[in-house]
Amino acid sequence: MENGSGSRGEERPPAAQETTVTEGAAKIVFPSANEVFYNPVQEFNRDLTCAVITEFARIQLGAKGIQIKVPGEEDLQKVVADLSEQEKEKVEPKEGENFVPGNQPRTAAVGEICEEGLRVLEGLAASGLRSIRFAREVPGLRSVIANDASARAVDLMRCNVQLNDVAHLVQPSQADARMLMYQHQKVSERFDVIDLDPYGSPAPFLDAAVQAVSEGGLLCVTCTDMAVLGGNSGETCYSKYGAMALKSRACHEMVRVPSRPPGRALRIVLHSLDLHANCYQRFVVPLLSISADFYVRVFVRVFTGQAHVKASASKQALVFQCVGCGAFHLQRLGKVATASGGRVKFSAACGPPVAPECEHCGQRHQLGGPIWAEPIHDLDFVGRILEAVSANPCRFHTSERIQGVLSVVTEVGLGRAREEAPSLPVPSIVNPRTSVSTQELPDVPLYYTLDQLSSTVHCNTPGLLQLRSALLHAGFRVSLSHACRNAVKTDAPAEALWDIMRCWEKECPVKRERLSETSPAFRILGVEPSAAHPSSTAPSLSPCAHATGVLLQLARVVCEWLQANFTIREDANPSSRQRGLKRFQVNPEANWGPRPRARPGGKNAGRAEERRRLRQNKRKELAEDPAQQAARLKIFPCKRFKEGTCDRGDQCCYSHSQLTPGASAAPQTAETSNQSSPGLGPPLGHV
Repeated sequence: MENGSGSRGEERPPAAQETTVTEGAAKIVFPSANEVFYNPVQEFNRDLTCAVITEFARIQLGAKGIQIKVPGEEDLQKVVADLSEQEKEKVEPKEGENFVPGNQPRTAAVGEICEEGLRVLEGLAASGLRSIRFAREVPGLRSVIANDASARAVDLMRCNVQLNDVAHLVQPSQADARMLMYQHQKVSERFDVIDLDPYGSPAPFLDAAVQAVSEGGLLCVTCTDMAVLGGNSGETCYSKYGAMALKSRACHEMVRVPSRPPGRALRIVLHSLDLHANCYQRFVVPLLSISADFYVRVFVRVFTGQAHVKASASKQALVFQCVGCGAFHLQRLGKVATASGGRVKFSAACGPPVAPECEHCGQRHQLGGPIWAEPIHDLDFVGRILEAVSANPCRFHTSERIQGVLSVVTEVGLGRAREEAPSLPVPSIVNPRTSVSTQELPDVPLYYTLDQLSSTVHCNTPGLLQLRSALLHAGFRVSLSHACRNAVKTDAPAEALWDIMRCWEKECPVKRERLSETSPAFRILGVEPSAAHPSSTAPSLSPCAHATGVLLQLARVVCEWLQANFTIREDANPSSRQRGLKRFQVNPEANWGPRPRARPGGKNAGRAEERRRLRQNKRKELAEDPAQQAARLKIFPCKRFKEGTCDRGDQCCYSHSQLTPGASAAPQTAETSNQSSPGLGPPLGHV
């Protein structure tokens, strides 16, 4: 049970009707009734947030010459990167030697007030668990405001603050989160960190949040309205986030192929954040964006700068997605070019990038977005978090999963490097030192999934390593995605990917006679793999080669192009997969997922479990006794007997009474229809 709290000290005092939960270094008490919201499954979310804010504090305070002390880590932390061994020996005290007070570096410890530390706001704190964990686990804090609009929640927060002895750091507040943030728009009153984890959509709070966070401050946002972001209600998504969501596999990042949400959701939320910030001459720089369980979580820094705001249009893109095969194309909204003299010129982009019908299957395109089309992670920052969590795994209960998810984000994306267009320098926490190819491919916004690719052409599903190897052999880059277990991120164009699937289908043939002539599979498989792709590199021919030799070499090249190579390469299996890191959720408890909204007085809390039980398998037919099933089927006439072809006689499970071969069956009356079981229509009979 990875994220649950059942084995972590949960108690239920029957007299007080309260529940005590221990999570991390905090212990909270909340009512057993559903008066204050709490979901133990989101422990991974809270652990990751503590890790992110710790590294953010380390960098921010390190610039001021302040070292932070994290429990479980060495007492002395590095302030400047890349210290030589000699410099490090000068800094470290020898045994029995103490620092002279005048030379002792300033430090910030957990649970202590740091006058130059971070000011943190949790806008929707509920029980105050997250704020209390900040105070007890994150060093370098100046103050933490735990706010909630519910009076019952604020009373509970005060009790929990006293219980954990953090009253000097955590200040409970009862106010509308939006009004509280609007009241802190002045530069001197802004928060260094704002955490928003609402029930459902954070859309109402984003405008106030981008104004209340300090220059270069950290904004942490959770969205749990995945049905909206996943494309179930595109018009609702547009009203909340200013973007149309398409229903597709990559919806968690806004994905490449149709049916389940994480990638696009991340990019829609980042687009919405940047759009709100642009209204105030501000822009966002993503640090870490993840899709986990039933929510997405983004960590961004907010900066001010007119030139970067002008470039924001070129960071957004519309998505043209085929409704048949799922192939997609991105259309940037703006274009950035370097004019003479090094001057940057902004202009509108040209499009569309597709024809009215899909070139692969002939179906039409859907238009979605705009979405954030730039990288969604700062790999340097993610690497720092991964290094810190790996060095101190006992700090968090979900450390294994944090390491697994962040390893997928940072591990090497294999294949050739890609040339990137020049762009404006973006403020970052540290100087970039990670190459373009050492990550979950940053310039590839969306991803494919194995099951959707094989489902489109109705063939057997290739192995993950087989498809990755084929892409690598073809000269393309490839990586995994943290958002989906069977996802493949690649810079291969759609035509190259379908060519690989055509070659795979030749090894696992599909019965073409069963395919409809209008289906995407019929159109795709009806074309032979093309001779070359833009990324293909033909071997160079010797200039003095004999004409016959030239023809033989050309024939050999064409044969190589027409045949995908599914031989598994050693580098096709990523490091996180080889090490068996925990990358995806293991069911932490029964009926886990989003919890019901908190109600005043815990209204209907007692019926929640009963409703959940009744709704399980509501779309499945109940098991039926064989005798009852036989009696029910005897009501319906046998179609084969009607046609004169039934040879089962009395053993037929359908009725032969009052019918002669070739005669018309009497129409079924209302009384006969009502005799069948509710919800079970008359069967078609055996054919």
